[in-house]
Amino acid sequence: MTVFTAPESDGGAARPRLFLAGGISGVGDWQREAIGLLAPVWPALYNPRRPAYPVGEGARQIRWEFEHLALADAILFWFSHETVQPIVLYELGRWAGTDKPLAVGAHPGYSRRFDVVEQLGLARPGLEVHDDLESTCAAANALAGSDPDHVNGRPA
Repeated sequence: MTVFTAPESDGGAARPRLFLAGGISGVGDWQREAIGLLAPVWPALYNPRRPAYPVGEGARQIRWEFEHLALADAILFWFSHETVQPIVLYELGRWAGTDKPLAVGAHPGYSRRFDVVEQLGLARPGLEVHDDLESTCAAANALAGSDPDHVNGRPA
């Protein structure tokens, strides 16, 4: 398994590829735990959390995330409880309206959990919003072997 961290290019990574979408600023490094849970299943992961974030890299970071969300075969969304994470909410809304396979989790203490559950209930009926990172990763792992035309209740 290879983890591509912003701003690295994937260089044509093996498939399937999973993007780790969720908070970076003001939240714990949940990505490290997720990588450990996902590594046995996914050949490639896209991790937007950089080891060091240089000042003035905002546009480059946003472009990398935008491009790699599109390249990914599936997206794992995790909403930790520390902050609201408005960019992640935007990304979830954008990708919930597509056929891209998603695994979604929101900590029970996340202040916008109700909104995530209700909006996804409308956009993707039947898509479970998990309460913890472990079950969210398990749902993502189940997507790795799924036919992308039949995940999340979206037939081709």
